[in-house]
Amino acid sequence: MKFIESIISFAKAFPVYFTVFILLIFLTVLLIILLFKKSFSSRKDAVKRSRSVINGQIAEQFAPYLPNFPCNPADAHFIGKPVDFLAFPNLSENNKADEVLLVEVKTGKSDLTERERSIKKAVEEGRVKYVVYRIN
Repeated sequence: MKFIESIISFAKAFPVYFTVFILLIFLTVLLIILLFKKSFSSRKDAVKRSRSVINGQIAEQFAPYLPNFPCNPADAHFIGKPVDFLAFPNLSENNKADEVLLVEVKTGKSDLTERERSIKKAVEEGRVKYVVYRIN
């Protein structure tokens, strides 16, 4: 009770200082609320992006078993980075590869990264080699 009485007497003795003090407290609380809201919004966005990445990774693993995948799942080998699959259509059935595919799986509205675009361009321009590396 004495604390409240001292606040009241301070407010009566120095009304301008008391008003400024109350205003500063109000602005501080408002600033804390705004920062918390922004932090919460950023966290929510981070969770959303993380969920999208996880869903994409799951889709990559199931892609060979989904309709319209470019080859038999037995002919697709998961790499993950920088492309998702290296595939050899008909290799498991005929023991002979008809072609070599680099398969990138995308979900939703995602687009190729800069690295993925550079790999696609190298393949399209024929800058692909078969290298045998021997260890002596």
